[in-house]
Amino acid sequence: MNLLGNIIWLIFGGLIVFIEYMVAGFVLCVTIIGIPFGVQCFKIGILSLAPFGQEVREVPGNTGCLSTIFNIIWIVVGGIWIALTHLVFGVLLAITIIGLPFARQHFKLMSLSFTPFGKEIV
Repeated sequence: MNLLGNIIWLIFGGLIVFIEYMVAGFVLCVTIIGIPFGVQCFKIGILSLAPFGQEVREVPGNTGCLSTIFNIIWIVVGGIWIALTHLVFGVLLAITIIGLPFARQHFKLMSLSFTPFGKEIV
């Protein structure tokens, strides 16, 4: 069932979202300061390629204050807009019964795209 969901996800926009995150990650990795943020774009992009069957968890242990600072910078610079985009698509898909599984995946991407530092994909 996860394979079928991932295939439908790719056909209806998942591949485009993956490419956008990868391009943003490469652009951010051009500068030394942007490398940590580019790595997070790659992480979100890989999840957006095949979100069914994967989950987002907090990294076990102490992540330190650096991840908190990076999350604040991420939110201020653009993370809030990315999360709001996933929220809007999730709400629109949740209106229909057929779109509920895809809305759930957008909500999963929203939680990761809002604060990606200190989280892992399992």
